[in-house]
Amino acid sequence: MSERTSYAAQPDLQADCGSCFGLCCVALPFSRSSDFPVDKSAGTPCGNLQEDFRCGIHRRLRDQGYNGCTVFDCFGAGQKVSQVTFKGVSWREEPDSARAMYEVFPVVRQLHELLKYIAQALDLPAAGPVHGDLRRAYERLDTLTRDTAETLLAVDVDALRGEVNPLLLRASELARAAVPGRKKNHRGAHLMGSRLRGAKLRGASLRGALLIAADLSGSDLRDADLIGADVRDTNLCGADLRGALFLTQPQLNAARGDARTKVPQTLERPRHWAD
Repeated sequence: MSERTSYAAQPDLQADCGSCFGLCCVALPFSRSSDFPVDKSAGTPCGNLQEDFRCGIHRRLRDQGYNGCTVFDCFGAGQKVSQVTFKGVSWREEPDSARAMYEVFPVVRQLHELLKYIAQALDLPAAGPVHGDLRRAYERLDTLTRDTAETLLAVDVDALRGEVNPLLLRASELARAAVPGRKKNHRGAHLMGSRLRGAKLRGASLRGALLIAADLSGSDLRDADLIGADVRDTNLCGADLRGALFLTQPQLNAARGDARTKVPQTLERPRHWAD
């Protein structure tokens, strides 16, 4: 891959529902709540899953109460498990493979999430000093995701995450060092419901912060590290998220924003945000 190619934009790290056997709609459980209108156990197909593995209410998910579906992203794990691990043979065609397929999917999804973060770090020019280690980590994980179901089920994802996280943290530090002034550190902070309207958080660390229902409207979050931050129902109306580090589409989808919210070019403005 050339230096000018974006790692994070690789098709392998983008969900391709047309090449997936509807795994997120079958393998994962959900409970009746504000995110889902009904209960569903793991391994049971959602009632909206069609014969072609498409969602019958995809464009009406929020209207029908399936908010949880709109904030989920497999980061390309669905098609990897369907087409690579199980060679393009679905659980409908081979029912005996269903259980293994459902168990492998969450593992590969976590590995693809790690790959996505590594890819984002590789796209940061300032993180050059750790690019070599990041590339090696990426190649190792990518190779692992193409291994057999038996190998994948034996993977210790927490151990792998423990190896990758220091590299991501170093990449974040290098990238944020270029931001002028003193950077705020809210790593792991409990800021649920906090009133942070207009906060100056450029280059801040919000890694793993709990920002559920917090008011960050009009805030400057440029170049802030948001890896693992919980932004469910967070008010981002008018906020500036350009250059935000490790921000994912599911995070944006879970938050509230509007036409004034500035989002990174690599992400899409959620359709349900207010105009």
